[in-house]
Amino acid sequence: MLSPKRTKFRKQHRGRMKGISSRGNNICFGGYALQALEPAWITAKQIEAGRRGMTRYARRGGKIWIRIFPDKPVTVRPTETRMGSGKGSPEFWVSVVKPGRILYEMGGVSEIVAREAFSIAASKMPIRTQFIRGM
Repeated sequence: MLSPKRTKFRKQHRGRMKGISSRGNNICFGGYALQALEPAWITAKQIEAGRRGMTRYARRGGKIWIRIFPDKPVTVRPTETRMGSGKGSPEFWVSVVKPGRILYEMGGVSEIVAREAFSIAASKMPIRTQFIRGM
């Protein structure tokens, strides 16, 4: 699964997701893409599940680019712990996705294959997405 090799700080604030994506919202590599329509945290497991579904459907045809990377740690407190005693330990990694962000790109396949592969990947995502075609 995806996770950073090392980070400057072990724990991060949660932050808030407002506005639209200012970067990563253009098709750069392939001819087709899957674009986010809602803000969310997408976990490394969800990204990997989407990638697996797409590659299994496309078999050996085409190339897939993952345009998001989970670089934000999410901490979880142990169950049945009293208040206080600090912040929990990092449990999993998420990618902060805002509306307009490209999640995956695909090239070297027909539009029908790309559409179906992206619909499989979209079913693994916790947000609404749309299929877009490059110029």
